[in-house]
Amino acid sequence: LHAARCTLHLARCTGRTVFPKIPLTAYRTLLTRSPMNSRYASLLVGLLSLTIRPRPTPPVERIAANDNRSAAGVLQDGVLTISLETRAGNWFPQADSGGSELMQSFGETGKPLQIPGPLVRVPVGTLVRATIHNSTEAPLTLHGLVSRPAAGADSVIVDPNGTAHIEFTLKQAGTFAYWGSTTGSDLEDRKGIDSQLSGAIVVDSGDIRSDRVFVLGVWGVPIDSSGPKPWVPRDVMVINGKMWPFTERFSYTQGDSVHWRWVNPTADAHPMHLHGFFFSVESAGDGMTDTTFAPGNRRDVVTELMLPGGTMSLSWLAARPGNWLFHCHFAFHVSHYLSLERIPDPVDPGAADAVDHSVHGMTGLVLGLQVKARPGSVTETRSPTPTRRLHLFVRAVPKTAVREELYAFVVRGDGIRREDSTDPTLILRKDQPVEITVVNELRAPTSVHWHGIEVQDSYVDGVPGWSGTNDHLAPLIAPGDSFRVEFTPTRQGTYMYHSHSNEEHQIGNGLYAPILVMNDPTTFDRTRDRVFILGGEGEDGRINRQAHPDTSFMTVGTTYRVRVIQIQPDRRVVFSMQSPRGNISWRAVAKDGAELPSGQSATRPARVIMGPGETEDFLFTPSAPGDLSFVAGSALGSTWRVVAPIKVSGER
Repeated sequence: LHAARCTLHLARCTGRTVFPKIPLTAYRTLLTRSPMNSRYASLLVGLLSLTIRPRPTPPVERIAANDNRSAAGVLQDGVLTISLETRAGNWFPQADSGGSELMQSFGETGKPLQIPGPLVRVPVGTLVRATIHNSTEAPLTLHGLVSRPAAGADSVIVDPNGTAHIEFTLKQAGTFAYWGSTTGSDLEDRKGIDSQLSGAIVVDSGDIRSDRVFVLGVWGVPIDSSGPKPWVPRDVMVINGKMWPFTERFSYTQGDSVHWRWVNPTADAHPMHLHGFFFSVESAGDGMTDTTFAPGNRRDVVTELMLPGGTMSLSWLAARPGNWLFHCHFAFHVSHYLSLERIPDPVDPGAADAVDHSVHGMTGLVLGLQVKARPGSVTETRSPTPTRRLHLFVRAVPKTAVREELYAFVVRGDGIRREDSTDPTLILRKDQPVEITVVNELRAPTSVHWHGIEVQDSYVDGVPGWSGTNDHLAPLIAPGDSFRVEFTPTRQGTYMYHSHSNEEHQIGNGLYAPILVMNDPTTFDRTRDRVFILGGEGEDGRINRQAHPDTSFMTVGTTYRVRVIQIQPDRRVVFSMQSPRGNISWRAVAKDGAELPSGQSATRPARVIMGPGETEDFLFTPSAPGDLSFVAGSALGSTWRVVAPIKVSGER
């Protein structure tokens, strides 16, 4: 009886029901048998029979996507006062009305949580007085809120439900990052509930200009093998808190100069690729330090690999109208697999209806760019040089033990001997128009992107459902259909072409090939110009489409141009020239087809790390006869590698 009364009292006072471990029937028996309380028995039994609902808990707050256009804190008299708090909230990385995930994030005290965290942006020389409150139940290890240039430790620990006060001075201009962890994870292991505890720090010099700041984010849940198959993970990758097609869209006018800052506080590397234009890398850093390149010493690229923790600032000129993309070139990082839901592999990935092959089937790290024609602008004049006409066939090739289905490009047309048509390398003349008819002989739709080529018309850029203009969009190339491409290559160099539909499958199974643009293709000397292209066709890749490449030959004292193309769709790769006799050097001369500035063209150890979508050219002169190896290996410590043997002769 006493227990029953106490239970009812507790329910009235707190809204919570904590029943003692006594069956309800026992309460009823006690109440009805007690003469002192018989008058209340009926009432109490009725109350006990009711479900006493707990007091409703407040809803989990919604996390806002931060476009990094507003700086946090209060800046006055050279001092930034900022108060940050770490809390958990519901994150909506897709549509604002779509699915959500519980995530820890930063917010200014008294303001909504944000992903990425609030932007810290101040002039050079600013003193920052920061208060950080940790509202989670785990210690927060906070990195990056330190002086620049950095000196000493870069982290502070904030106790659960504790507060820390930090002062630091930002005396170095540049793009930096801050990030936190409540799981004890390092940056390259942080993919869970604390993976979005990141933000940008921008320190402006005197020449402040209009720019945009982008912070990358990666979240994932490991495969749960305890549940029913198929065992598939959940993965999300975002730019400023959102994933394509929900990322911000950008509109420019032809002739606009565009300035961006990028921050990668994620566990993954990201080779960021711009369609249709080169961009100039103005600075590069690691989140703690930043190096600004002098105007005459900035490399022009179309793809730049950002390692975990990396930053860069860049600029590009929106010279030609049309729809373009800026995206990570890891195929998985823009694939349909990125979702809050579990996405299983299609039963037949080569089938016509296996996936959405258009831009609408992409997700993840993608920005859409629209360049509008400037009124009165002059259309680029067509070169008077006769047009070269080619046919490019997209075909399936016989099955192998590695893959059930492989693909290849076959080129035929002007200047292509039939016996050479199995080599898909396109050797084009600079400033000569080319017309390529792409014929799709696959079971599934496809498209072709001319990676690094500054095509004059966005319509032929190769992104179905996006390339062109909004009233004239490029279609998918359906099975049995064709698509005509016209462009004029305007600068010599090393480029590539590849599928831009269901890339992880189609590129990973062979739809890629080199493009070499030359002033005079007739002078191309295959004995001194060596192309090494690393592609798919196997989990670990192939060099020149071979798992065990043929031996090539070089001569002591002869200088070779070594063109390295990386299009293995989901790996960052270390390329090196190796000798059993010791270290080897080469001289870097070009990146993505553009000649390097003199300050970056230097003799260095013959080793380079590259992401998919990058090309680099090196000059190499063997100094002694013997055996060499051109090696492509994983940059993440696994044992896979592909070796191309080279025999060096002492005779010229």
